[in-house]
Amino acid sequence: MTHLNPTFAELGVRDEIVRALAEDGKEHPFAIQELTMPMALAGDDLIGQARTGMGKTLAFGVPLLQRITTDESRPLTGVPRALVVVPTRELCLQVYNDLATAAKYLTVGDRKLSVTSIYGGRPYEAQIEALDNGVDVVVGTPGRLLDLAQQGHLKLGGLSMLVLDEADEMLDLGFLPDIERILRQIPDNRQSMLFSATMPDPIITLARTFMNQPTHIRAEAPHSAATHDTTEQFAYRAHALDKVEMVARILQAEGRGATMIFTRTKRTAQKVSDELAERGFKVGAVHGDLGQGAREKALKSFRTGEIDVLVATDVAARGIDIDDVTHVINYQIPEDEQAYVHRIGRTGRAGKTGVAVTLVDWDELARWTMIDKALNLGCPDPAETYSSSPHLYEELGIPAGTTGTVGDPVRVQSSRRAPAEKSAERPARTRNRRRTRGGKPATGHPTAEQSDDTGESSGDESTAPAKRRRRRRTRKAPASAG
Repeated sequence: MTHLNPTFAELGVRDEIVRALAEDGKEHPFAIQELTMPMALAGDDLIGQARTGMGKTLAFGVPLLQRITTDESRPLTGVPRALVVVPTRELCLQVYNDLATAAKYLTVGDRKLSVTSIYGGRPYEAQIEALDNGVDVVVGTPGRLLDLAQQGHLKLGGLSMLVLDEADEMLDLGFLPDIERILRQIPDNRQSMLFSATMPDPIITLARTFMNQPTHIRAEAPHSAATHDTTEQFAYRAHALDKVEMVARILQAEGRGATMIFTRTKRTAQKVSDELAERGFKVGAVHGDLGQGAREKALKSFRTGEIDVLVATDVAARGIDIDDVTHVINYQIPEDEQAYVHRIGRTGRAGKTGVAVTLVDWDELARWTMIDKALNLGCPDPAETYSSSPHLYEELGIPAGTTGTVGDPVRVQSSRRAPAEKSAERPARTRNRRRTRGGKPATGHPTAEQSDDTGESSGDESTAPAKRRRRRRTRKAPASAG
């Protein structure tokens, strides 16, 4: 295969990083990386705009690692030199892994360059110990970063590089005040980079405030984030009682690989995951009512292929960056067109093609019409479709005679939060209310809200409060409408 774009080495990346990237199968940069690296390596402030899955992590990660290890005027001492702020725990772990991989052969004197992740939902002790032992690069979520800085464990005075990743997501999650508090604690003499899929006014204002004459780089045409040219999109009007049957058949389409299913509520995410597991699919769930350990286990299983179906809410799915997703299924339609773009952006990534299927219930039609109009999708009134409809099989490549079951029930993770996993990410947002979790009584710490679950609804919009049943139900809820 002929590459017109240069190699990382030709862009001036140091040998140790080039070697680590090559071992990870990366020799040629994506567009955002090729456009960004020369200026970032030169020390310029940058705003990088590209949709999820375009390679933004290495676009800032490689220059970050190179600059802090080649600055002879400021040798690394174990006090954090670079800080990457991300909106969610899942993205925190992903960015941490990418940076740690790229830094594999980088050394500082007789020790390896140190990268660590700081996020809520995990005990403080290990994170404090890592900081006390000395860290060169910190990747973290705003709440826990601010908490450890206020306690004196995270030293921000030595920073020479700052990155805000997925800035528009941080705005959506209400993290801007925390970001501003962090910015007030770090030196003015630094290099700053901001990466975002979209550039709403508050993000532009933030950039003007903390950046020094930044260069704005767009890695694609302005309309491409909305159209997702590499993803084939389908919409069907579906009945709530038939949605799981439809999904079970879609999951047996020809060429179907790793698949993400999106719901609007935590309760529906767990219910759909449980029902698909009963039908024999290798499925996991990621939503705010799961403990952090269970979420990380599901994501790891999805990345390694141990499971090939992941059911997630919008908030929990932020930051999940997996290149090999072939299908996205919108089990419940998103709140607006921006959420729709983020969802279907999980497939058709890095030059690959994908399929996005949206199931529109009758009571969702008005919202779907607004999304369709905003994105000019050309399907304001989807065809009425059932799990037995011939056009469903024909359009999605589902073999004739496919049923809704593929094997014996598969054991899935519990939806119960582990008692030890009390989130300390944003304690100010706790709510004192009882909640059901996947049809089970709330346990552990029912008043502790995970910071990156802001905006995630506990139950279905159509479901009445279940106070009368809460004390008696100790097993998985029976299959019901989604």
